[in-house]
Amino acid sequence: MAEDAVQDALIAVLEQPGRYAGQSSLRTYVTGILKYKIIDALRSATRERQIEPDEGQSEDEAIDALFARDGHARELPRQWGDPDRSLEQKDFFRVLEVCLDQLPAKTARIFMMREWLELETEEICKELAISASNAWVLLYRARMRLRECLDLNWFGHHAH
Repeated sequence: MAEDAVQDALIAVLEQPGRYAGQSSLRTYVTGILKYKIIDALRSATRERQIEPDEGQSEDEAIDALFARDGHARELPRQWGDPDRSLEQKDFFRVLEVCLDQLPAKTARIFMMREWLELETEEICKELAISASNAWVLLYRARMRLRECLDLNWFGHHAH
């Protein structure tokens, strides 16, 4: 799945090279596309379900077991959600990405490790060779700068 997501991201970049506006590094741009390709792959994996016939049951019988005699599905489909909200979330993550790009590299990295990858502080400290107190200071600074950037660029508030 990971290899497919990477290939899909690269194909998206190659098919529409004009969409890259140069506002961030090419690596950041492609990583942003890859992030959404991964999310799409995870979502489709949870939506699609293989029909596995029980032992001694044909595939047609397994499919028939999903429907009542009147032709209606035995289980109701899940809610599709709110497409407008979904689009709003994508826009939010684009703004967040721009805000992350404005952070110092080490600060952005520790924030992503903690909040995005959900690594424990111990793991982060070991990986970056820093103390726990230094990690907490960097995380605090990252959160404060991101809050300020999001207040200005997403929520439309001016810094006080």
